[in-house]
Amino acid sequence: MENLIQEYYNLIPLFIIAAGVVVSIIIELYFKDAERILPWFTVLLFLASGLHSLANTERISTEFSGMLLVGGNVALFYFIFTFGSAIVSLIAIDYLKKYGTNYGEFYILLQLSVLGMMLMAGAKDFIVIFLGLELMSISFYILAGLNRKNLFANEAALKYFLLGAFATGFTLYGIALLYGSVGSTNIEQISTKFLENSTNYLFIAGILLFLIGFSFKIAAFPFHMWVPDVYEGSSTAVTGLFSTAGKAAAFSSILITLGVIFRSGISNFFLPYLAVISILSMFYGGIVAIAQSNVKRMLAYSSIAHAGYMIIGLAAGNNAGYTGIIFYVIVYTFMNLGAFGIISIIEGEGDSNLSLKHYAGLSNKKPMLAALMAIFMFSLAGVPPFAGFFGKYYIFIAAVNANLTWLAILGVLASVISAYFYLRIVVLMYFKNSEEDFSVTVPNVSLFAVFISVLLVIILGIIPGSLIDLISGFVL
Repeated sequence: MENLIQEYYNLIPLFIIAAGVVVSIIIELYFKDAERILPWFTVLLFLASGLHSLANTERISTEFSGMLLVGGNVALFYFIFTFGSAIVSLIAIDYLKKYGTNYGEFYILLQLSVLGMMLMAGAKDFIVIFLGLELMSISFYILAGLNRKNLFANEAALKYFLLGAFATGFTLYGIALLYGSVGSTNIEQISTKFLENSTNYLFIAGILLFLIGFSFKIAAFPFHMWVPDVYEGSSTAVTGLFSTAGKAAAFSSILITLGVIFRSGISNFFLPYLAVISILSMFYGGIVAIAQSNVKRMLAYSSIAHAGYMIIGLAAGNNAGYTGIIFYVIVYTFMNLGAFGIISIIEGEGDSNLSLKHYAGLSNKKPMLAALMAIFMFSLAGVPPFAGFFGKYYIFIAAVNANLTWLAILGVLASVISAYFYLRIVVLMYFKNSEEDFSVTVPNVSLFAVFISVLLVIILGIIPGSLIDLISGFVL
C-alpha cells in the first residue's frame, strides 16, 4: 500500500495535467466566460505541476513496470514544459484576441501537448515515446491552424501535418527494426544488448531511423524544411511553443532514453551523422537567417542553428555533453519565449509589424521593450554575461573533452556568423530612425511574462554553476 501511494505521489505532475484537461473541457462546455477562466486556470495548472516536479527532483523512480521514469532530470524537463507553457499562456491572453483566435480550445490543446511532452521526457520504452510524440504532435498540428480564416495558418498546419507524419514514419519504422532485432521496446533492455547487436545492420538502421525521425522534430538540417513556413504562418504565441517546449521534448527523448545507449559506446557509430547534421544546421541556419526580413522567419532559421549547437553535445557523447544540452535547452526556452513575447506585443492585427524595419527606432517609441529585446538578442547571440553564452560554453567544453575540438571551433565560427543578425535588430532599435508609423499597445500580462523570461536569462547567466551542478547530479 505504501509503495502504491509513493508511486501515485511521484506521478502527481502527470495527474495534474491530465485532470486539468478534463476540467478544462467541462469549463469550455458549461461556462459562458470560459475564454476568461481557462487562461488563468491553465497557468495555475502548469505552475502546480512544474513546482511539484522541481520540489521532487530527488525522488527518482521508475513506474508502470519500468516504462516511465520520474524525478531527476525528467523532473527538470517537466518544469521546462510546464513553466514555459505557463509563459505561453500569459502571452496568449491578450495576443489571441488580436489574432482572432480567442478560443478555449487553445488552452485545452496546450495542456494536451504538454502532457505528451511529459510522457516523452520520462519514457523508458519506445511505445511510451511514440504515444507522447503523437499526443504532442497532433495538438501542435491543430494549434498551427487554429485560425481557420488565415490562409498562412492553414498552409502552416497542412505542411506541419504532412511532414510531421512523414517524420513519424521514420521513427515508427526504426522502433519496429529495434524490436525485431532485440525482441523488446524497453530502452534498458535494448541498451544491455547493444554489444551483441552492434554488428546487426537492422539494429543500427533502427537507431539511425529513430534519430532521423527526431531530427525532424528538433528542426536539424536537412530535415528543417517545415520550420520557416510553420513558424511564420502560426500565431506568434504558438510559434514560441513550437520553438522551445516542442524542441525540448524532442531532445529529452533522445537524452533520457537513447543517452543510455550512446554512453555505452555505440555513439561512435553515429558520430559522423551527428557531426554532419550539427555543422550543416549551425551554418545553414545562421547564414540563411541573415537574408530574412521577417523577424519570425529569422528566428525560425535561428532555431535550426541552435539545434546544431545542441547536437554537438550529442556528438560528444559524454556526461558533460548531456549536462550542457539540458542547460542549453532550459536557457534557450526562456530567451526564445521572451523574444517571441515581445514580437507578439509589437505585432499588429492581420500579421502586420513583423518586418525587421518595424523595429527601427523602437528605443524611442518603447524603450522598455527595446531594452528587453536587446537582452534576448545578446543572449541568443551568446554574448556574456547572459545565460546564452554559458549554454554554448558548456556544449563546446564537452566537445573539447571528447577530442572533438574541431567541432567546437566550427561551433564558435557559426556563433560569430549568427551574431550578425541578432545584433542587427539591436542596431535597428537604437541607431536607426523609425520608417513606419504605427502604435504599440503593451498588455501588462504579456509584459509580465516577458519580465519572467528576462529575469531567468539574467539569473542563469550570473549563477550558471548552480543549475549545472543540479543537472550533472542526475545524469544517468
